[in-house]
Amino acid sequence: MRIVPATRAHVAALAALMAKSPLLRRYEVTARGARASLLEAMRARDVLLVAIEDDAVVGFAWSIRTRALDRTAYLRLLLVGEGLRSRGIGAALLARTERAARAAGCRHMVLLVTATNRGGRAFYARNGYHHVAHLPGFVRPDVAESLYMKNWLAPRRGK
Repeated sequence: MRIVPATRAHVAALAALMAKSPLLRRYEVTARGARASLLEAMRARDVLLVAIEDDAVVGFAWSIRTRALDRTAYLRLLLVGEGLRSRGIGAALLARTERAARAAGCRHMVLLVTATNRGGRAFYARNGYHHVAHLPGFVRPDVAESLYMKNWLAPRRGK
């Protein structure tokens, strides 16, 4: 597997991956809407990293860097194709996204994960993220989100 910056040539595959995701169905993501969002992200110079295996897109990470909140990067989406989880793709994408954010001067990474997504919450906890808040109705009125944060400046717990 290799991880590369997304280009316009990846947009159709990324949009299809988003539209097929059961986790994104509750947000009413369509291929057309995903395509528009991805193109907007590219115009805004958001960071889009694509995982490719055997010339197929198997996942991607989308992050946004900001000077707000003490130079925080926001992981907008980390998505691995159905049937491809637990193979290290998500962890590799997350690690690459974090490295890029730190290299750009970000001091923290924050993300939202659907509160009912136990697998996602456990994944982020295993990767050093700490639950900060429960946000019912933050993105959609009928969906609760959990806010997680990783602070690269704070001392590690247990040390």
